[in-house]
This record gives sequence, structure tokens and C-alpha cells, in this order.
Amino acid sequence: MSKRVAVVTGANKGIGLAVVRALCPQFDGDVYLTSRDRDRGQQALHKLQQEQLKPLFHQLDINDLQSIRDLRSFMSQTYGGIDVLINNAGIAFKMADTTPFSTQAEVTLATNFFATRDVCTELLPIIKPQGRVVNVSSVSSTMALQKCSQELKNKFRSTTITEEELVELMKKFIEDAKRGDHVQQGWAPSAYGVSKIGVTVLSRIHARMLSKERAADGILLNACCPGWVKTDMAGPNAPLTLEEGAVTPVYLALLPAGAEGPHGEFVSKKTVQEW
Repeated sequence: MSKRVAVVTGANKGIGLAVVRALCPQFDGDVYLTSRDRDRGQQALHKLQQEQLKPLFHQLDINDLQSIRDLRSFMSQTYGGIDVLINNAGIAFKMADTTPFSTQAEVTLATNFFATRDVCTELLPIIKPQGRVVNVSSVSSTMALQKCSQELKNKFRSTTITEEELVELMKKFIEDAKRGDHVQQGWAPSAYGVSKIGVTVLSRIHARMLSKERAADGILLNACCPGWVKTDMAGPNAPLTLEEGAVTPVYLALLPAGAEGPHGEFVSKKTVQEW
């Protein structure tokens, strides 16, 4: 039986690094810290090694399809697949950023939704039986959903929405933002919030797909909110520490073998939330 392996994306700092730190002593297998920048990844690795932890490193730029495929090949050849995948990599513009909203919408969704989707497309087929997939979303997704039109709310809450329909909606948001009429079209005025709606809904879609196509494998896939955590992204006023932010993603990553849920849920504070 091949050795177990966990992969955390965007893990050279912030919540991703805290997740790797928490996983290392608890996970029965190898834990891979991945980051876009090799030097920063190696620095993060060294930092954890000084704490007597033993993570491993693999370069991963989720915006680069070849980089994702290189990781898939490595994991398939070395471990026969992946046991735990935590999709943490993401970006957010600061509140005071003067970048035009249309650009913010395009750039934010390119990473948070479309690149995360690419990772799922490439790596979900190699998730091993009893695997765990955790997509780090945000309470911003539920806040943004509340500000959407009833028509959009219904679409995003639908239990039959397809991945193709979700992709078209995300593209439409970018197009509407470029025209400057996204609010009139029923969207929330938050590029980050809408990108995380995409992550949460994509998680629900992929969970349905796994239940249908790989029911016997017992894979559990969920979206989660780590909470408002002190990071470069969220700022110093956030109330939670990095360690506290890692709690829910790690809880979902370590759901015991044979567990039947949660699956296809949005989870915060280790508790399933209404979507």
C-alpha cells in the first residue's frame, strides 16, 4: 500500500502555512507545502523544519496549468494519487486599492475561481478512496450571496446547477463588471465575495459528482470558511490567529475513514452552515 500524502496549495504563508504546521504532527503520511515561488516555499519549509516538523515541498502555481499537471504526475508516480487536498491558494485586493473594479473582478476570479477549478479538474481524478478535499472559501461568499438578486441566489443555491452553468455565471460577472453594470445585473459589489461564491458552489457540484461517480470510494469534499484571520490578506485587525484559522480546514482534512459527512457542505467553526 502506497504511503499517504496531503497537499496544501498556497502554503508558504498565512493560513496555508498554519494548515501545514497543524497537519504535520497529526497526519499519517507526507505533507506537501506548495507555493508558486520556490524560494518562499523553501523558506517556509525551513521555518517549519526548525520547529522539528518534516513537511516536503513541491512547486505549484495554480494559475499555470502545466504546473498543476507536473504536480499531478509527481503525486501519481510517487504516491499513486493524493489522500488529502486542501485548496487554499487565493488572492484579494485591499479595500483601499484603487485598481478599477473591472480589473479586480477579472484578476480575482482568474485565481480564486478559475485556477482553483483547474486544480480540481486535474487532481480530483487522482484522489484516493477515503480521500478528503477541502476548498478554502470564505464567509464573504455567504455575505455576497445575500447581496445578489433573488434570481442569482436561486441559481447559486440550486442542487442541479452544473459546472458549465457556474462557469458561465462567473464569466458573466466579469463581463458585467467590465461594463460597470454588475450591480444592476444583480451581483454583489465584491469581486472577492463573488469569487468565493464560485468556490462554494463548485464544491457542492464536485461533491455531487463524487457521490454519483465514485460513491464506493467514500471521498468527502467540502468548502469551508477559516474565519477572519490575521493574515497579509485580511489585515491586522482580524480577531483570529493563524492557528485558529487552520482549525476548520484541518478538521475537514482529517475526517476519519468511513465518515459519511460532512460532504458537499459549507463549514465554519467545524459546523455545517446554511447556504
